[in-house]
Amino acid sequence: MSAPHAANDHDPKVRLDKWLWAARFYKTRALAKAAIEGGKVHYNHQRAKPGKIVEPGATLSLRLGWQEKVVIVDDISDRRRGAPEAQTLYHETDDSVKRREDLAWQRKTLQAAQLPPARRPNKKDRRDIRRFQEQQGL
Repeated sequence: MSAPHAANDHDPKVRLDKWLWAARFYKTRALAKAAIEGGKVHYNHQRAKPGKIVEPGATLSLRLGWQEKVVIVDDISDRRRGAPEAQTLYHETDDSVKRREDLAWQRKTLQAAQLPPARRPNKKDRRDIRRFQEQQGL
């Protein structure tokens, strides 16, 4: 198999929403378009329209749920292929990887430090509470 196929070999022109779909950041072009229009995708540090033509070397900032990724476009493709081939279209910056790992670690430790979810006392708990209150003279 060859490398990812470009729209035209001599002059590839691919829309931003189509490239994000081909690079497997979003499951559908409609989701990619909605993310771009919602300001969750920035092209070279500026908001862009879904029809923006993607060029190699461009910087994309993507907000995907809790994660924020900064990727550099390496190649252009308008076809959605397998994940290994899609990952050849871009590379993530080192700062972005480190920031995502740090935020994931913070979320994990914060989640572990929280108290267990509140629940209603069961019959045994109510008896223990009543017994404690009687001992305290309440």
